[in-house]
Amino acid sequence: MYLISVYFDENTNKTIQNLINRVAKASGNTYMIDNKVPPHMTITAIQAKEPEKLITCFESLKGNIISGKINIVSPGQLLPYVMYIAPVLNEYLDKISKEIASVTENVSGVKLSKYYRPYSWLPHITIGKTLSHDEMIKAFQIMHQYFVPFEASVTEIGLARTNPHEDIVRFDLLS
Repeated sequence: MYLISVYFDENTNKTIQNLINRVAKASGNTYMIDNKVPPHMTITAIQAKEPEKLITCFESLKGNIISGKINIVSPGQLLPYVMYIAPVLNEYLDKISKEIASVTENVSGVKLSKYYRPYSWLPHITIGKTLSHDEMIKAFQIMHQYFVPFEASVTEIGLARTNPHEDIVRFDLLS
């Protein structure tokens, strides 16, 4: 599995990492920290038989996507085991989702996840993963206590392998 994700400015990274650390400490689940998962928002998840084609396709995005702002407004849960924070799906995120789909969906041997396509995508930033029922309750209590809506700057985009997270290609977005 491969992910195309966006990454954030330094202040946003600090805010998100602080939430990840608080959830890990409160719940005892350190999956995100142990696996060095950086603060990010996945735009699409992809199966690829020939990763080289996917890399070439991804690199064609360089210089075509600009940086932008999003408003992260709410914590949430993907039951049974993921805690996340969610932005408002704005025009900027919609455009990125469509741009990535347009360059990846017709590449032979590449299949986009049905949960990460334009109009069937829940934008979210994972804060805790593989949480048990009890860990999820503790994570939600921490999010209730510490989460405050904030504006984030999207500054980079990357292609990564999953489990464990490994960046393949990552570049700055145009300002």
